[in-house]
Amino acid sequence: MRVYNKTSCMVKPASQTWSGKLALSELDQTGVTTHVPTIYFYPHSPDDWLTLIQTLKTSLSSILVHFFPLAGRLSVIPGGRLELDCNAQGVQFLDAYADMKLVDMDTLLPSPVYHQLIPSIDYQTTPLEETPLLVLQVTRFVCGGFSLGLNISHVAVDGQSAIHFVSEWARVSRGEPLEAPPYLDRKVLRAGDPPMTSEVVNHEEFGPPPVLIDPSDVNERDNETTVTMLKLTAAQVAKLRNKANESWKGETGRGFTRYEAITAHVWRSSCKARNHKPEQPSALAFCVDVRSKMRPPLPQKYFGNAIVDVIATGFAGEIVSEPLGFVSSKIRDVINKVDDEYVNSVIDFLKNQEDLSQFRELIPTANGDEGRFYGNPNVGVISWLTLPMYGADFGWGKEVHMGPGTHESDGDSLILHGKDGDGSLVVALCLQARHMEDFKKVFYQDIDMMI
Repeated sequence: MRVYNKTSCMVKPASQTWSGKLALSELDQTGVTTHVPTIYFYPHSPDDWLTLIQTLKTSLSSILVHFFPLAGRLSVIPGGRLELDCNAQGVQFLDAYADMKLVDMDTLLPSPVYHQLIPSIDYQTTPLEETPLLVLQVTRFVCGGFSLGLNISHVAVDGQSAIHFVSEWARVSRGEPLEAPPYLDRKVLRAGDPPMTSEVVNHEEFGPPPVLIDPSDVNERDNETTVTMLKLTAAQVAKLRNKANESWKGETGRGFTRYEAITAHVWRSSCKARNHKPEQPSALAFCVDVRSKMRPPLPQKYFGNAIVDVIATGFAGEIVSEPLGFVSSKIRDVINKVDDEYVNSVIDFLKNQEDLSQFRELIPTANGDEGRFYGNPNVGVISWLTLPMYGADFGWGKEVHMGPGTHESDGDSLILHGKDGDGSLVVALCLQARHMEDFKKVFYQDIDMMI
């Protein structure tokens, strides 16, 4: 596929917005602080392509009046902290053409083609203060269909907030009024305030992750990775949950969720595929949405990051040999500990740090270092099951597919709803190429063997 005639412009808020420095919460400052790619595919567009482009630009300009932080820029302040300058510099809008039909694409799922459909961010050459928080590309295919690829800063928003923005932009694009304005004051997560206590609780999730006890001569970072999409039918999902629940219901007796059972299975499969020794420590990293866990709960449509990164740990031997319910219970135990007191202890821990930059992942530095490595022997499993991902109609019909862009970090995975609405789920997984075929084999064989 060839993408050509690509043009670029900055889209700014349609009217004057508040300007100044917006204090970010500690939950905005840590974790994955690069941009997160997503993509939407649509089968139809108007005959006049310029009408679509102008409609999208005009509606984007209008919605940025309400979501004006996205039109700003980040900067680093003392203590390695980030600050959001609401300066209305705008978001980057690209439009392009592709020389193929949507139906001729091998798949709408993540593939190298995405690199041409979702604009990338060059962190090495573009200063942070000049990097847009949102870059997007609209690409028309020869059949009249089009794609909308977005790359949005994870410092500015989490998944819930990003979907909220896209949903409201779509409403305005099709001529409807704003439904729910964003709640922009991040002080509800004590942004800019001093710590509530000087007592620092140690949070192991901010420490160095486990490393291989028998490393090879090759740096694990340098190994080639590949991406796959593993579909789980509704029957397979039920099988995993039943297997986890038959052997272990924990102290509460409450059955394990789909996420807990599937994530336990991914963790176990990774240990098997990587052929870890029984004594090999392994960490499972994931995040928990805290909107409803705070007391009082965060305001509806809170716009920012309202997630905490957590880890479950274990040894490969127990992860592989113990019942699936045992592994699921490790995940459940971590989720259960995330309450208002826990979240505030995380915030206090981070506020007491002299330099927050040490806790940021995957922002390349001048020498090419990408921070802490969370790949082999570890995995990360993020759930998109609670996100209202589908139904973004900009005026020409709903998408035929929406999903994550390419991700190339060893061990990273996402759990998504299948697009058919039949109860199926999809695990989007990135793994070192040398381990991928073994992973797929044990992933499905172990399910097939479950009674």
